[in-house]
Amino acid sequence: MSKDLIIVESPAKAKTIERLLDGKYQVKASMGHVRDLPKSKLGVDVENNYEPHYITIRGKSPIIRELKGAVKKSDQVLLATDPDREGEAISWHLSQALELDSGSSCRIEFHEITEKAVKDALANPRPIHMERVNAQQARRILDRLVGYTLSPFLWKKVRRGLSAGRVQSVAVKLICDREREIQAFKPEEYWSITAFLKADADDSEFSAKLLRKTGRKIQVRTSDEAQAILKDLEGEKYEVVKVLERERKRNPQPPFTTSTLQQEASRKLGFRSRKTMQIAQQLYEGLEIGPQGNTGLITYIRTDSVRVASEAESHARSFIKDEYGKDYVPDRPRRYKKKATSQDAHEAIRPTLVTRRPDDLKSRLSGDQYRLYKLIWDRFVASQMESAVFDTVRVDIKAKNYLFRATGRRMKFPGFTVLYQEGTDNSEEDESVLPELSQGERLHLIRLEDKQHFTEPPPRYNEATLVRSLEENGIGRPSTYAPIIETILKRDYVVLEDKRFSPTQLGFVVVDVLNQVYPNVVDVTFTADMEARLDMIAEGELEWVSVIDEFYTPFKKTVDEAEEHVRRVKIPEEVTDELCPECGRNLVVKHGRFGAFLGCQGYPECKFTKKIVRSTGVNCPQCGREIVERKTKKGRKFYGCSGYPECKFTTWYVPVKKSCPECGAFLVRRGGKNGYLACVREECDFRGDSPAAKKSKASSDSGAS
Repeated sequence: MSKDLIIVESPAKAKTIERLLDGKYQVKASMGHVRDLPKSKLGVDVENNYEPHYITIRGKSPIIRELKGAVKKSDQVLLATDPDREGEAISWHLSQALELDSGSSCRIEFHEITEKAVKDALANPRPIHMERVNAQQARRILDRLVGYTLSPFLWKKVRRGLSAGRVQSVAVKLICDREREIQAFKPEEYWSITAFLKADADDSEFSAKLLRKTGRKIQVRTSDEAQAILKDLEGEKYEVVKVLERERKRNPQPPFTTSTLQQEASRKLGFRSRKTMQIAQQLYEGLEIGPQGNTGLITYIRTDSVRVASEAESHARSFIKDEYGKDYVPDRPRRYKKKATSQDAHEAIRPTLVTRRPDDLKSRLSGDQYRLYKLIWDRFVASQMESAVFDTVRVDIKAKNYLFRATGRRMKFPGFTVLYQEGTDNSEEDESVLPELSQGERLHLIRLEDKQHFTEPPPRYNEATLVRSLEENGIGRPSTYAPIIETILKRDYVVLEDKRFSPTQLGFVVVDVLNQVYPNVVDVTFTADMEARLDMIAEGELEWVSVIDEFYTPFKKTVDEAEEHVRRVKIPEEVTDELCPECGRNLVVKHGRFGAFLGCQGYPECKFTKKIVRSTGVNCPQCGREIVERKTKKGRKFYGCSGYPECKFTTWYVPVKKSCPECGAFLVRRGGKNGYLACVREECDFRGDSPAAKKSKASSDSGAS
């Protein structure tokens, strides 16, 4: 007896669905897309309404033959690819390759791989949504037209082998613009003055910042100004003139969208966007978690919505009440306002079952799967919890005609913070706890401290801030952020150092040339408007051929004209201090198909080349030779002995030019941006100013006092 056939993208998803349906359906995987435009030529008939010429992707013919055989033996074929435009396009390509009627009820979609969701989808099949297919097709054709028009232009005007993309070029421009801001920035000196005080009734020390003089905000620009203020305050008395106490609430953040998940995983877990999406896909498609077999653990991962199903809200509220008590459950379910640009096609990312605690699954998941699932689970549960409540205190303190201010806060009710606190891109000052103070109270000055500061330029983008900027500017869509980042790195337009993006000379040159040829290609507003037009195609409000033609006709004309008047650009050589051992000239950084390397400035007369080795200035604890920066095959940075393969010493942590006070080996920085110094030798216990060490020191200092 034949079974109805369901076709999905991946074997893991197929296995999960087959288990949920008790083997009543045959479920097979297409392994993603089966057709695409050819790589060797344009593949778009510009003269015939931009008709695409699709071919079977290399290596997919055996899969199509197998699927055709299964189709012949089945009464009904259902296409269950992901519920987005890309998934809709995959279903359409499958219908074409397998000779199915795309207008029949052959398409099902679900937003979580659970028994209820899959069975509900089976009960409501529909035809393929051709407007979504056309939106995906329009994006693909636009990207092909831009790439296959601009890339040859760049070969002629800059360097062979370059390529340009419609969305990726805008991302590179954002990074270049930020770098130019940093280069143009002129730091300004300023000074802060802090009073360290204590009250009669409380022996604990607290600090207050100088804010005003004779009622006006004070700005201290130089050391002389700071010293004059310190001298003016000598012997003065300090008195509390105002105490302001307020109760403040802090609400939880909404559950994750694709963008916020990538940002938070970058901040808290140190995951690249690509890694976040790969692991999230595994959690969505299903993992073996015990007797129940393959199980989908989270809802669909490509979404810009913060909406949550009412059933999931209800389950979360019941769980919170049982786990934390009724005080942690808000009076009404929390609903979050969607952004104006949100498509709101899918729910927010959440666990499929809230009672599936992360720690209960820890032994069944890999370390990275557990960490990401816990992040998603914590964020969702916290999003349905009661607000945190704080008592904030602001104390104004007068000395002569100067006003100092101390601020602090006390936790009154932790609310959602017992489970989750959002990460930040910038370090924040610790919030102090102030003693009980009252108006008119005299305070004792312990010391006055002046400190020099300099204004800082805007920081370079990291993955979290770049994804946020792309989203805020309407560049790309949730599913495209990770590919955008990988593409600009692969093309050597930017580099990622210390988790921050910097443009290469090549990146600057390409952006400047594109801006000269056709500014719209790297214009943020224009690119965002094009994304909005693709959305309108998906909604059936615009016709895809006219959208492409409106862009391509003036674009092609402008690029053709630029062929005549734009001069060839030479990429400035990055000259190093290192001399060529064969001819004595300086070595320069060159770029080849396998990345950057050093070559002689006298090429082609001298053809000397060598690998780029980045020195750390510290010596190997095993053999004494220098430790250098290296990379794995996948591009992850690590540090190893320059004497490899004779010496195989390596470490993932950044070496520091300081010696361990206990064993003499070099120190490394651990624990991320707020990290600490530790000995490189695992057998050595030295941990410097680690959080644990700070806590221990604070406890011992407290005990001593």
